[in-house]
Amino acid sequence: MGRGKIPIRRIENQTTRQVTFSKRRAGLLKKTHELSVLCDAQIGLIIFSSTGKLCQYCTEPYRMEQIIERYQRVTGTRIPEDDSREQLHNELVMLRKETRRLQLSMCRYTGEDMASIPIGELDQLEQELECSVNKVRDRKNELLQQQLDNLRRKERILEEENGNMYRWVQEHRAALEYQQGALEAKPVEHQQLLDQFQFYGEPSSVLQLAPIPQQFHSYQLQLAQPNLQDSGV
Repeated sequence: MGRGKIPIRRIENQTTRQVTFSKRRAGLLKKTHELSVLCDAQIGLIIFSSTGKLCQYCTEPYRMEQIIERYQRVTGTRIPEDDSREQLHNELVMLRKETRRLQLSMCRYTGEDMASIPIGELDQLEQELECSVNKVRDRKNELLQQQLDNLRRKERILEEENGNMYRWVQEHRAALEYQQGALEAKPVEHQQLLDQFQFYGEPSSVLQLAPIPQQFHSYQLQLAQPNLQDSGV
């Protein structure tokens, strides 16, 4: 009993797909070699796997480049070559043209080389310059307004701080005046106390005091008589 016919469609299972690719690639290379040897055919075979791996076969003693070149001559097609030097040259020429155009445009805006400009372009240039000036003025006024708003905000903050300081001084004025009066009275009291106690002569090991003023009453100590009756003598 023969095998059933396998439907030709993409294999969803990755492992099965890889195994099938390896088997059929080997079979294809074998058949290609047999066809080249048996029929004396020039064959060039290029295979890329799903992972990007290259596999190729070329009939000996030819090289793959010779097979591709012969294919191009027969079909009249040519694979474009990537010449980086030519591409760089084209980009350089384009950049030079763009630079020259920008330089001419800048000369017009700065008022240089105006002789070669026709009247129509001069009118357009004038309108563009007026539009630019208006934009610059609008931006300048906007910045000045922002600075003015900031200054007004700072002014309000300073006024609030000044008002708070003034109210605090008014609330604590009585206490401040009382403290100031007390500080001024202390030197006077100290001097009055020194006037009451006068010192004689030069400072020595013993300080001599002046006579005690009359307002200070003198006190005398008297010995008490013993109570003989209580003592039983």
